[in-house]
Amino acid sequence: MRIRRRPRPARLTLRGRLTLMTTAVFAVLGSGLLVLNWLSSRQLLETNRDLVVPATAITEPAVQPAAPASAPTGPFETPAAVTSPAQRFEDFQHTVLGDLLTRSLLLLAAFTVLAALLAWWIGRRSLHRLDRVTATARRISADSTLGERLALTGPHDEVRELADTFDAMLDRLDRGFTAQRRFTAHASHELRTPLTLQRTALEIPLAQGRIPDDLKPAVRRALDANARSERLIAALLTLARGESEDLTPHPVDLADAAANALADLTDEAHEAGIRITADPRPAPAWGDPSLLSQVALNLMANAVRHNHHGGTATITTGTDGGRSFIEVANTGPVLDPREVPALLEPFQRGRQRSGDGSGLGLAVVRAVTRTHDGTVTATPRPGGGLTVRVELPHRNRTDPPPEPSAPAR
Repeated sequence: MRIRRRPRPARLTLRGRLTLMTTAVFAVLGSGLLVLNWLSSRQLLETNRDLVVPATAITEPAVQPAAPASAPTGPFETPAAVTSPAQRFEDFQHTVLGDLLTRSLLLLAAFTVLAALLAWWIGRRSLHRLDRVTATARRISADSTLGERLALTGPHDEVRELADTFDAMLDRLDRGFTAQRRFTAHASHELRTPLTLQRTALEIPLAQGRIPDDLKPAVRRALDANARSERLIAALLTLARGESEDLTPHPVDLADAAANALADLTDEAHEAGIRITADPRPAPAWGDPSLLSQVALNLMANAVRHNHHGGTATITTGTDGGRSFIEVANTGPVLDPREVPALLEPFQRGRQRSGDGSGLGLAVVRAVTRTHDGTVTATPRPGGGLTVRVELPHRNRTDPPPEPSAPAR
């Protein structure tokens, strides 16, 4: 069942946050180192000032050379002043510290960019295995298969521990679901025998006329209840088998399955006043023929039994985008789009749906489709009714069967 979700707002990934934090730490520490280096250089120059400028030169005034006798001095002409050694040292110190600060800032900026690139690359390599864990968990969640395992290799770090814990959780879930399906199948199988005996015990005296007329309505009601119980048990058995991955695949054409379902439900649709139209086109797939035939039958039964008198139902098969599909659309009551996903759950019929079904028809369709690596899409029709589309991987009859993939342990 495909459920459309709101697009999530863009957010910074873990790798991006690690890169920003690493870059920020490098920039702060580099800035601190730059300031300390600049202060140390200044102190070092001040400390060694006496080695460059003698102590007598610091207090000695600047000497101005006398003007030549032949050169007249005008009222606005002053002789060029000669700086003292102390002044020359101050200029030298200012130039050295300024150049040191400029070059240090440029180097800090360049190395900060380099640190960001290295942090992004290291983060990508470090989180690669975590991305694998996330991708596998998303795939298992989407495909509803518990046979796949991570089997993560590498150093025994936190990521490896997370993957091993995830594999252990999948093992427990797989065992639990397998036991549940086995119990459902065994219980349903064991219940068929007493129900068959009860039906026989009621049908024989009723057919022989040994039941009084006043008890015949009660006996017929008991037979109807018995028939409903048998249909429910048959549906549970099909559901348990559909959820099992122990299948024998064969080439199947969904058009043939649709034709068989149409033939089985023609009389029931005629009695209910439902007009059925079909557009069967070749839809080759690979799977269990009986289960895929049950999918087509359940879709058609759902369209006929949850309809109104004088309604219509349409069944279409074909291929689209490399996948084979079977689609059934029917009229009926108007459905709330929020309730449609629940219709694919077991024993869910919807509040506005009619019919005497057990609520397992679409659940069986979903279970069988998932086992065959397909998808189910249920969409309410604007005028009332439902459209259910099943898509399966497309394979030609001449293609070899797919190799069974053993789950990684």
